[in-house]
Amino acid sequence: MSLMTLRDLTVRRGECPVVDHVSLSVSEGECIGLIGPNGAGKTTLMRAALGLLPASGESTLAALPAPERARTAAWMPQAREIAWPVTVERLIALGRIPHLPRGARLRSQDRAAVEAAIARMGLDSYRARTATQLSGGEQARVLIARALAQETPLLLADEPIAGLDPAHQIATMEVFADLAREGRSVIVSLHDLGAAARHCTRLLMMERGRLVADGPPGAVLTPGNVDRVFGVSAYYEDTAQGPVFQPLQVTR
Repeated sequence: MSLMTLRDLTVRRGECPVVDHVSLSVSEGECIGLIGPNGAGKTTLMRAALGLLPASGESTLAALPAPERARTAAWMPQAREIAWPVTVERLIALGRIPHLPRGARLRSQDRAAVEAAIARMGLDSYRARTATQLSGGEQARVLIARALAQETPLLLADEPIAGLDPAHQIATMEVFADLAREGRSVIVSLHDLGAAARHCTRLLMMERGRLVADGPPGAVLTPGNVDRVFGVSAYYEDTAQGPVFQPLQVTR
């Protein structure tokens, strides 16, 4: 089942295409890494797919009425601003708003979703703390938990592991991979190509607004693609512990 389809999606700034005729489909059970250098159009692609930016072409997700869209896809933007000094538990519970009747309080299923998100992100000891008083990395984990509590079939996250320590980077990517194994899907933009190779089932590689490669990590992170798009050489090996990818040298 397709959770989102894009057909010739294009976003322009003036005459310049920031996203240039991108077509793709997202099915159930995929952990998709969206990769590309700075300015490749990754954030713009996700925002346009969600209907947050004007675009030409088609996005089946953007075409949904806003309430249905919020029950279909959760969005974690790159900016991690928490505006109000609420507790961590209350902030995570905001992810349940799309599922609540107007003016209703949390029901048992909503509380269960919040508890599951707290457990998945290892935040039980943080639940009573004020979210605005946490470190940047801790706030990032709380915002990921809020998106998880939304319990949507599709999650889009823009650089969610940036600024996390190595243990929490790995743990977060494992959460995303687990969601895919459970039948949900995740699109996560990443600059860490090693994490993308190790945890994603599929990679989308962008360059100058265009989708230039789409497939399993080993088929996308080829020496030619990595050199042409990122300007680096790299080591890639399938090992008993999983794929290992490490950029080595700047090539230009």
